[in-house]
Amino acid sequence: MAPLKRVSAFGSSERAIAAGRAALEGRLGGARGFLPFAGPAVIASIAYMDPGNFATNVEAGAKFGYTLLWVVLAANLVAMLFQALSAKLGIVTGLSLAEQCRGRLPPWLVYAMWGASEVAAMATDLAELLGASIGLYLLTGLPLMACLVIAGLVTLAILSMETRGFRPLELVIGAFVLVIGGCYLIELFIAPPDWADAARGLLTPHLPDARAVTLAVGIIGATVMPHAIYLHSSLTRGRIPVKNADETRRVLAYSNREVLIALAFAGAVNLAMVAMAAKAFHADHAGVAEIETAYRTLIPLLGGAAAFVFLLSLLASGFSSSVVGTMAGQGIMQDFVRFRIPMWVRRAVTMIPAFIVVAMGVRATEALVVSQVVLSLVLPVPMIALVYMTSRRAVMGDFVNSPLVSALAVIASAGVIALNMLLLALAAGIEVPGLGE
Repeated sequence: MAPLKRVSAFGSSERAIAAGRAALEGRLGGARGFLPFAGPAVIASIAYMDPGNFATNVEAGAKFGYTLLWVVLAANLVAMLFQALSAKLGIVTGLSLAEQCRGRLPPWLVYAMWGASEVAAMATDLAELLGASIGLYLLTGLPLMACLVIAGLVTLAILSMETRGFRPLELVIGAFVLVIGGCYLIELFIAPPDWADAARGLLTPHLPDARAVTLAVGIIGATVMPHAIYLHSSLTRGRIPVKNADETRRVLAYSNREVLIALAFAGAVNLAMVAMAAKAFHADHAGVAEIETAYRTLIPLLGGAAAFVFLLSLLASGFSSSVVGTMAGQGIMQDFVRFRIPMWVRRAVTMIPAFIVVAMGVRATEALVVSQVVLSLVLPVPMIALVYMTSRRAVMGDFVNSPLVSALAVIASAGVIALNMLLLALAAGIEVPGLGE
């Protein structure tokens, strides 16, 4: 066995696995013992900082100030619960959520779920590619169509790192996460929020009008993402080999800790987005609802540095979330129907909707919002499947959800599904009693 001093959680996947085994055997503790298990939740957390969140959070802060911060907090708590359950399913069973569905559900239902998930993957990729392309367009001035091609090629290049094992790609995604977080930390220094008003918005549930309801539903609907629920279970299955139930419990403890840290970080970034928009736009530019408008408005308000930092975070978000979305789509296809295509083929196919949107002249931010509506429609599929699988002793054995966890998951599912149905009704122009303007 390699000497302990040479066991590292960084670098290659082999070293991370060796460090993980050392931690499970009690030869590595503290932060060094935790690091080998960090990665899956970091990758999943990108879904909560994608360009769709940028669009929703900017409008929420511009129009309603700090009022909707509590919605961001609530959405993040629901996300933590479901990502933890997804990770647990992969760790305990050694199979992803899609694989469990394929093995335990009727074929007709499996194919229906796969079809819905592919639609969600394309909607996700539309939002993420457009976000990266908007950032490149604002930075370089190139045509948006050319920026789409560049964004697709960059994400494909990053995805090629997956051939070296799980660790290098995890480190790259982790670097993008740090860039996004660092950018919003800088924004808070450039435009410090009113902390008292922010605290009230965070702790006091309030929806002032119908538009606030629509935005609140959009925030929640865009936070718990279908592809992230599927992906997390596939990232944790068999990642660090375990030998017995006690080691499985230790891996679960590490996983839950990572979910808490990674999703808390993502939640803080979303809170910072809303707070920045509230500080910069709410008083005199409450009508800001487009990413491009937000960027251009920041220049005279807070200076070129603030606008550049905003743009840098958008680029990091677009590139990283596009990589993660493509990974999730590939895994969903393989695990549901045992069919695999080259990554570049999937990358090319899922780019088609984005090219169509740009060619038709549809406003990019509007397309982002529409993509979130599509995701809202598909979201109940993985949520219900995950709650069902993790609540069955036949699937989870001794690691089945406790009654409390199952109850919380059912309540959260029902709440998110109800809110997403409300979003769909409002998006379709259906008049909802009590929500008129």
